[in-house]
Amino acid sequence: MAERWSWAGTPRRGLAALRGYNRNIYIMLAFTLGKGLQLSIAAITINLYAHSLGYDRTFIGVLTAVPAIGALIASVPTGILADRIGRKPLLLIGGLLNPLTLLALGLSTTPGWLLFAALLNGVCANAYWVTNLPILTESSRPDQRVGVLAANNFLLLGVGALGSLIGGVVPEFVGRQLNLPATATVPLRWGVLIASLVTFLPAIPLFWLREPRRRPQTTALENPATSTVVEADPSDEPVDPVGRRALVTLFAKLLIPDAVYTTGEAAAIALLALYFVQRFAITPGPLGVYLTVAGLIGGAMSFLAPRMVRRWGKLRTATTSQLLTVPVVLVMGFSPGFALAYAAELGRNVLRGFFEPTYAAFAMEQVSSRYRATLSGFYSVTWSLGFSFGAVLTGWLQDHVNLSAAFLVAAVFIGGSALLLRLFFPRTRAVRPAPKSAEVEAPIQR
Repeated sequence: MAERWSWAGTPRRGLAALRGYNRNIYIMLAFTLGKGLQLSIAAITINLYAHSLGYDRTFIGVLTAVPAIGALIASVPTGILADRIGRKPLLLIGGLLNPLTLLALGLSTTPGWLLFAALLNGVCANAYWVTNLPILTESSRPDQRVGVLAANNFLLLGVGALGSLIGGVVPEFVGRQLNLPATATVPLRWGVLIASLVTFLPAIPLFWLREPRRRPQTTALENPATSTVVEADPSDEPVDPVGRRALVTLFAKLLIPDAVYTTGEAAAIALLALYFVQRFAITPGPLGVYLTVAGLIGGAMSFLAPRMVRRWGKLRTATTSQLLTVPVVLVMGFSPGFALAYAAELGRNVLRGFFEPTYAAFAMEQVSSRYRATLSGFYSVTWSLGFSFGAVLTGWLQDHVNLSAAFLVAAVFIGGSALLLRLFFPRTRAVRPAPKSAEVEAPIQR
């Protein structure tokens, strides 16, 4: 089991390691679990609920996209506000209002109210996406951080995938009690209401969340053109680049590779279920089980990320995971049989489990707590834009070229993201406490 460290510097193993976590971490991980379950329950029930009301697929597609539009609109303002007034107030407001928007969605029947509730759902849910990484980063020690973010990733994408089973069982159960088919409006409405409930219950402990302590920012005399980046040290926070132009440059170096990577991921997975059904004639029922298992395994394997980081460092672990994903995606897209393609999907989930918590920790450590929520807000923007573009691209390629073409494009984008990260950040250095004279120590080559 991965080794952790006590405050005295002695190693902790097994369950004893859990006692080293800050209370904020437990509260946030519980909320993340509820968020993961809610997302997977809603992914099944909301679309079917709208279909049961008689709406066509065009309207349902718009309804599905509206929450992402709400998140896109609110991401950057929410991040800036969280850096100004704190993380807890925004997270608490969003955590309590988000279940109400799902409740309104489940009780709405007219197009206007459905779209309005979906838009508000995206706006309120955005508070979690913007504040989650900064809170976990600022509430954990650097030696814990990748492990904490790996647990967060596992609960959101791994255990959260079990919500797909809940979203299928609830309408079946309610339908049997009311002598109605599971695809009728009332049973599906109960599925949406359950999604609201599993979001509300984990939000209650947010009242006991402590606002993470953010250190005052110190200035540095640093060359804005440098590619030297910060690997956080337990004794200090990273020093932000001096000047707006240098800060914008750093943000661009972090966000552009993420947008490219997200586009590649979307090209591979946005229509993955349809790809498996059309190419290998897998029925939706078994496919749902296969994909749930892949998500659970990938999430569980993310707990190995701290070991890899201790050996290779965060950036190398992240980019190596991306580069290994390239051949895996190509195998998935050009495999002659389902077994090999599914094995590649398992591998992609495992590598994603290595990449996401590691890169999240790396990115959050490049700026001080003064700008983390703002950076997280921009990450929500790159995710929305990258995933939307990737999904549209893969649909066009599958319609106009062939089913495998999207995976070739996905491999190019994912590999390109890794190369961009290596180009933008060729060196790293450990943080040193800034001398009182405001002079900066020379970078340490790694």
